[in-house]
Amino acid sequence: MPEAHSDALRPRERILLAARDLFHRHGIRGVGVETIAEAAGTNKMTLYRHFDSKDDLIVAYLQSVALEVDEMWRDFERDHPGDIPAQLKAWLVCAEECVTSDERGCELANAAIELTADNHPGRRIIEELKTNHRNRLASLCRRAGISQPEVLADTLTLLLEGARVSRQAAGSKGPSAKFTATAEAVIATFKAKSKPARRSR
Repeated sequence: MPEAHSDALRPRERILLAARDLFHRHGIRGVGVETIAEAAGTNKMTLYRHFDSKDDLIVAYLQSVALEVDEMWRDFERDHPGDIPAQLKAWLVCAEECVTSDERGCELANAAIELTADNHPGRRIIEELKTNHRNRLASLCRRAGISQPEVLADTLTLLLEGARVSRQAAGSKGPSAKFTATAEAVIATFKAKSKPARRSR
């Protein structure tokens, strides 16, 4: 990913990159627009030329995260066309990377904690993205022929969310280290339920 101050990027892109980095490291409310502008190699006047307010910048930041998540799902389909079990495995690999590679936790969950006003436009983006992600996972489980796909999707979602919080609180050697093994065991259990019971002779 290019640096936020790279001359190869347009001012709006530099500002978004800087905002995303600072929001993730210090929190949305812990960073002001002046700090973001400085990190982007520009000034507040330029920032407000591209974004009407800090809230407008927050919305653009969350939308950029949503676009990355959409691209992730498209990658699963492109890399494993028609192979649903492989796509589910790819999701698991991606989820593990999210848990192990980022001690700051989920950007969306962190943002939701800070955006307490129900009418903040950022909350709608977060809720829609989280719901869409869960529904896509349920669809993947359903197409894999797994029993109770919605319940499995909810279970995996809760497991992932919990693992990311555990990574923040207990470090990399805490319960989050067992995320993949636990998720695989959960999937195996649901798969076993999908198999028809043998008739006794």
